[in-house]
Amino acid sequence: MTQQPQQQFIILPENMMRTRGRDAQGQNILAARVMAEIVKTTLGPRGMDKMLVDSTGDVTITNDGATIVESINVEHPAAKMVVEVAKTQDEEVGDGTTTAVMLVGELLTNAEKLLEQSIHPTVIVRGYRMAAQKAQDIIDSVGKPITLKDTALLMEIAGTSMTGKSAEAQKEILSDLTVKAVRQVAEEANGKVKVDRDTIAIEKKAGGSIADSELINGVVLDKERATPGMPKKAADAKIALVDSPFEIKKTETDAKIRITSTDQLLAFGEQEEKILKDKVDAIVKSGANVLFCQKGIDDIALHYLTKAGILTVKNVSGDDIKKLSKATGATIASNLKALTAKDLGYAKTVEEIKIGGDEMIFVRDCKNPKAVAILARGGTEHVVDEIDRSLKDAVGSVATAVEAGKVVAGGGSIEIEVAREIRKYAETIGGREQLAVQEFADALESIPKQLAKSAGMDTIDTLVKLRAEHEKKGGQTIGVNVFKAETADMWQIGVIEPTRTKINALRSATEASVLILRIDDVIASGKKGGGGAPGME
Repeated sequence: MTQQPQQQFIILPENMMRTRGRDAQGQNILAARVMAEIVKTTLGPRGMDKMLVDSTGDVTITNDGATIVESINVEHPAAKMVVEVAKTQDEEVGDGTTTAVMLVGELLTNAEKLLEQSIHPTVIVRGYRMAAQKAQDIIDSVGKPITLKDTALLMEIAGTSMTGKSAEAQKEILSDLTVKAVRQVAEEANGKVKVDRDTIAIEKKAGGSIADSELINGVVLDKERATPGMPKKAADAKIALVDSPFEIKKTETDAKIRITSTDQLLAFGEQEEKILKDKVDAIVKSGANVLFCQKGIDDIALHYLTKAGILTVKNVSGDDIKKLSKATGATIASNLKALTAKDLGYAKTVEEIKIGGDEMIFVRDCKNPKAVAILARGGTEHVVDEIDRSLKDAVGSVATAVEAGKVVAGGGSIEIEVAREIRKYAETIGGREQLAVQEFADALESIPKQLAKSAGMDTIDTLVKLRAEHEKKGGQTIGVNVFKAETADMWQIGVIEPTRTKINALRSATEASVLILRIDDVIASGKKGGGGAPGME
């Protein structure tokens, strides 16, 4: 009996790369750790800055975690997950991105120790999830209440988010602008506060100093008047918002108009002019002296608007039209024939002002505006860009605080307290999950350790001292005072953060770590030309 030759099965093509088991886990953990190492030195008031240079040579100098990870051209799939963590944290709460990325790196580093002890990834995952839930409960239980009326606390929250950035020198001024902006647009319903961060626009212009930044109780548009002949300023402005064009509509189907004489041509032109004049007359009849149009405006219509003395701005974006509506109380009109005085909004002044070499439209002093703008100023483009990022973080922190209604002391104090409680919790758990819970607690302590390191303190001595302080009664708020390189009561020195910032960072970091730990097989298509997947050889 002759033996049949074995048939060869080709499942994966030659240019496919496959990494399995501990190799796959090791590579993914390494990629996440590298991302964490990049941003960890930026943590806290004494954190360092990063200089980011893009492919065109543009330079960004920042210590904002979200900006850093988003600016890096990441290829490894696990590293991309870490970038997503930072983006989610930034979108959800506006601050705490560095903390979230650091926690991913530390959780995975500690998980690798357990993997080396032959503890199965699913056991680690289960322990991490138990610890994360317990951590959230602890943060919520130690959080102190805060409301829109707690101006001093809100100022401290805004200041905490700005400390260590370019805005720190003028953080009192910027914190005041931030708190006033959030309080203005905040809406209370059924005992809950809701803040739409999109209603707080931050317009940046280089020139002047940071102290020249101001809050506009209305809207600032990077636009100019439609024609130079229009008035530059309108006092007691009655504002019409229109989202339809001031132009002759084209027919939806192809059509030809046969004109056989000069009189017909003149009549046709006069009819078009009459249609446009009727539109302008509708604006004038309503009593409006300011017009913002989302679409284009015909030159003939501009002529009549100029003649009527109506300050007009055209091609305003849809988002800005909505903000103008919220700020001025105007109804966005599509049908001009139905426009009445009731549809108009109000602002004390609408004015075109030259700022930093560019004309801008300021809609100021609206009645109870639900959309406001902060004009950020700075000496250079790099400075004003960093002020813009700082203000966005501050707005996010203050808005998150009033929405969550609870705050905790910062400076690493909450991480030490949660780690202490989680270690106690670990003792009540049977099985190998206990080891994962303990490693979770160790990962949390990386935050105060990094703060101590950036302040030039001995990290081990500081950690031991913090643990001892938290064992004492009333020591829950003891953290790292990086300015004096000592431990101190964070609540007393005004280092305060929203509970939601901490909870969201923990949740996002845990889920990303769990996702990466559960991967034991990476199958990647090779690049054209036979190369392997990024980060895989």
